[in-house]
Amino acid sequence: MNDFDTKERIAAQLLAVRDRSLTYTEADDDLLLRQHSPLMSPLVWDLAHVGNYEELWVLREAAGITPLRPEIDDIYDAFKTPRKDRPTLPFMGPVEARRYIEGVRGRVLDVLDTIDLDDPAPLHRDGFVFGLVIQHEHQHDETMLATWQLSGQPGLVRDGDLPQGRDRGPEEVYIPAGPFQMGTTTLPWAYDNERPGHRVDLPAYWIDRLPVGNRAYAAFIEGGGYDDPRWWTPEGWQWRRGTDSTAPLFWTRDGDTWWRTRFGRAEPVPMDEPVQHVCWYEADAYARWAGKRLPTEAEWEKACGWDPKEQRARRYPWGEQEPGPDLANLGHRAARPAPLGAYPAGAGAYGVEQMIGDVWEWTGSWFHPYPGFRSFPYKEYSEVFFGQEYRVLRGGSWAADPAAVRTTFRNWDYPIRRQIFTGFRCARSERD
Repeated sequence: MNDFDTKERIAAQLLAVRDRSLTYTEADDDLLLRQHSPLMSPLVWDLAHVGNYEELWVLREAAGITPLRPEIDDIYDAFKTPRKDRPTLPFMGPVEARRYIEGVRGRVLDVLDTIDLDDPAPLHRDGFVFGLVIQHEHQHDETMLATWQLSGQPGLVRDGDLPQGRDRGPEEVYIPAGPFQMGTTTLPWAYDNERPGHRVDLPAYWIDRLPVGNRAYAAFIEGGGYDDPRWWTPEGWQWRRGTDSTAPLFWTRDGDTWWRTRFGRAEPVPMDEPVQHVCWYEADAYARWAGKRLPTEAEWEKACGWDPKEQRARRYPWGEQEPGPDLANLGHRAARPAPLGAYPAGAGAYGVEQMIGDVWEWTGSWFHPYPGFRSFPYKEYSEVFFGQEYRVLRGGSWAADPAAVRTTFRNWDYPIRRQIFTGFRCARSERD
């Protein structure tokens, strides 16, 4: 792809993500300014934050342009003020925020016109800095959707068409022992925590062909899973008792029927969809109850992206082709997971399905750096989160955009989080 084509693609992605952000903030000022949960920022804070981030990295760092609004940097620094305290900040109102991000974007497009994408400077090369801000904005758009879901407000349901599910195929897939390459050294827009690519040698294991579904999870509930401490870690049982949780977030029961609230709409829980809005502790307890465990991050990535015949890693489970509606449920086509078994064409080389899209999948791993890790372009993206505090999630959800999803992409969160669009699948060792 030549320089012009690359710039055209980047410009199109900048336009698409901004249209998405503006769509999610088309609402009354009161709804945008209000904090709907201490777990989330006011929606208008997210809107101005993506503009401030874009100004910082494209205009200031990559292009050397004098700051437009340096006085707002502390307000929109995600590390200076916790989400629960952001309503106290003097952040911009909706009209000012839209005007600010529009001004930033105009200058960013001017920079795109003149920048040399073959420049070896790390921010310039292959348009990395534009990939950084595009992915960052899409990630905040997904956060905005989680805020909308917590608010209980209608308007973003989107009942788009999704493929029908199917129940044909094995429950589990066997992954033979052997090495594979984890992470990447070559994908141009990959984050620092995905690098460098390195060899990992795994023993054989089994992994669920599909994510755990609502029907299976309901059986765990009805089998007393939330009432039996045998299935929970000590920390998980403490969380379960402290929150009095007895089902996934947004689930309620009426007689024999489970209901969920989805963007302000009450509806019966579709039993053929992957379960979502469960925290790590719930996922781990289910896996123990089922006689299994959560896959490690390495096991998940090998099953997702490794091609044993070609002995190479794929960008997506099915290969290098960009995600389409027949391959994965991404990009908010519909505001829900697709039915189980809906994407046989999106399976990986081993035959594991629906690893990209639908729900973020909890793994059994803590968020740690890869061997040879180097922070870039700033420590606060990954490095400050390493340790035994955050669990790794993989795969992306229905709310994630294809620009921010690949087999190597790593997400992470506290094990108590379930307002995000999270689910899981199980694994077990060969000897189990």
